[in-house]
Amino acid sequence: MRKYHALPVALLAALTLTACQDGTGTKDEGAAHPDPASATVTATHPAAAGDSGKGTGGATGTQGTTGATGTDGTSGATGTQPAKGDKAATGDKSAKGTTAARVSCNGSNTTVTAQPVRRPLNHMLLTVKNTGSKMCDLTYYPVLRFDEMQWVPRPIKDSKPQAVTTLAPGESGYAGVSLSAADGSGEWGTTGHKLTVGFQGRTPNSDGGPSALPTLPAKGVYYDSTLTVTYWLRDMDDALTY
Repeated sequence: MRKYHALPVALLAALTLTACQDGTGTKDEGAAHPDPASATVTATHPAAAGDSGKGTGGATGTQGTTGATGTDGTSGATGTQPAKGDKAATGDKSAKGTTAARVSCNGSNTTVTAQPVRRPLNHMLLTVKNTGSKMCDLTYYPVLRFDEMQWVPRPIKDSKPQAVTTLAPGESGYAGVSLSAADGSGEWGTTGHKLTVGFQGRTPNSDGGPSALPTLPAKGVYYDSTLTVTYWLRDMDDALTY
């Protein structure tokens, strides 16, 4: 074991006074952020910290800088406390928790309306408003079903957005529905009185949760075999350009 020579009392007092004057002494505010300068003084002169076990070494030990070298067991325990006070890790978990809290938009956390529009002709606008307390994702496109319809309308591929449409609480997303061919070329034309809007999950054609049943006009909505729908979009005007 390496031997150390005890410093004269006058020199020790001078070092202690200098540390207090330049902000590296035993200020209590150093507990959260251990001061490297204070730790150096203690490590270089262990005799100063080990004279009584409760003197200068004990005070420095409360800063968490000499817990490993102090001779007093209490100081050593105190020196480990700053490690328990690491709040940065807890903050990271909170941030991750926020991301994980995003859910899928569906009939349980949104309100859905279906409104025929004048322009473009034979079109209807679907509006989905996030009424929940968490951000939700409108994935892919709505799955539409009029009455007891046995086929699924095709999505308009050109309307696919570059990113998933995400809604914060209170925000709305949109989808445009082309109901019938303007030139009358569609087949199986009929009038629907009930509309079911299905939501997809994280993968195509997966179940995204409860469907929505928006109210249609009393006279119903006419559609034919050319019925198509856009992907979910952030902008209403974009949803009505197809």
